Amino acid sequence: MAALSKIPHSCYEIGHTWEPSCAQAAVDIARGALEVSFKVYAPLYLIAAVLRRRKKDYYLKRLLPEILWSTSFLAANGSLYIVFFCILRKLLGGFHSWSAGFGSALPASYIAILLERKSRRGLLTIYMTNLATETLFRMAVTRGIVKPVKHGEVLLFCITASLYMFFFRSKDGLKGFSFSALKFIIGKEEIPTHSVAGEPMCARPLERAAAVAPEDSQALGDGQPSRSTTLASQLRALLQSICKKGPRHRCCKHYQDNCISYCVKGFVRMFSIGYLIQCCLKVPSALRYMLTKPSRLPSLFYNKKNFQLGAFLGSFVSIYKGTSCLLRWLRNIDDELHALIAGFLAGMSMFFYKSTSISMYLFSKLVETMYFKGIEAGRFPYFPHADTVLYAISTAICFQAAVMEVQNLRPTYWKFLLRLTKGRFALMNRQLLDVFGTQASRDFRGFVPKLDPRYITVLPPGGDIQLG
Repeated sequence: MAALSKIPHSCYEIGHTWEPSCAQAAVDIARGALEVSFKVYAPLYLIAAVLRRRKKDYYLKRLLPEILWSTSFLAANGSLYIVFFCILRKLLGGFHSWSAGFGSALPASYIAILLERKSRRGLLTIYMTNLATETLFRMAVTRGIVKPVKHGEVLLFCITASLYMFFFRSKDGLKGFSFSALKFIIGKEEIPTHSVAGEPMCARPLERAAAVAPEDSQALGDGQPSRSTTLASQLRALLQSICKKGPRHRCCKHYQDNCISYCVKGFVRMFSIGYLIQCCLKVPSALRYMLTKPSRLPSLFYNKKNFQLGAFLGSFVSIYKGTSCLLRWLRNIDDELHALIAGFLAGMSMFFYKSTSISMYLFSKLVETMYFKGIEAGRFPYFPHADTVLYAISTAICFQAAVMEVQNLRPTYWKFLLRLTKGRFALMNRQLLDVFGTQASRDFRGFVPKLDPRYITVLPPGGDIQLG
């Protein structure tokens, strides 16, 4: 069927099919969104406060207002969408292909983000821009405009990791959380040499090597075997000996390990962290089956995804460290450009844990970092309130997909919208929207809402409807 310009149905027939009154429909959405939003933000802010070691004064005076602040933002975003959905219907005399989704969500999202704290707007904008970019790409693939690249998320992650590691090694390249996160993941041994004041490159390792030599000789002289020596201490001494006596380039800063053990230790450390993170994420769901189905508890520890995340993080670190050491041996210098090659090769680790969301999010953060660097250098213009405008546009794109082509929206975000609206987003009469050619009702199995005949303005499907 050819795509049409406008359909004359009312907002009750298309949108809030559970309630004929526009005002009551907005109240229903607001009430449900407030409840869900509070359940989302209350534990989120509480956990963040504990991790940041907030003082008692914060819990007494600031915690609840901040929770309610963010709760009102999310509830306003949902309820205002219905408000503008109905307003545009009255102004336009019907629904266009853009008005039911993008047109209604744009002003609603802009007003809602202004209610949120400024410190959180940037993070929300990055998340929604990432989601909108992924949605637009899926739309383009569906329409045959672009062709998906095999393992495209891995390639994108390789490029992103390469540039991130280059900025990490560059002077004033990364600051704040990004630098701290990479320092935790990669280790302090790969911190740029220029960040250590007054230390000539490749000079300190020689001093450390000279200091380690007497310790080794003393250990050999005093370490006579005795009956009290346990097997564990012998193994520990053997491992330390292997780690210290292997090959290490003079420019490498891992003074306590040779290059081989340096890479192996990096893998073991991050594999353990990744494994534990994935286990912790499954704890809430596992607790529900503790009494009813205790046989499912072992899956918490032996789940395949647990090992995949551990392999992803562990191999990323070990490949990066191994490549950096190899390049130092080959070129006999510690160069920032090594990070470009090492970071790209380390990005191949995503084959263990493919995730479009991770790739897109990190790429969005990289673009943000490069943009602000351009502003500092005077090469890019600064746009006031750009975060609010970008959030509104990105959210409107996602709502357009949620209304007209939900098959192109990220499934996790669609589930979030259903939860936020108490399932009412799925009650839209999408069969009437199929005339726009986006297969709006494809994933709803022929669902047709039960409408009150007293409030129907247009003949139901199957009748002769004159479309404008």
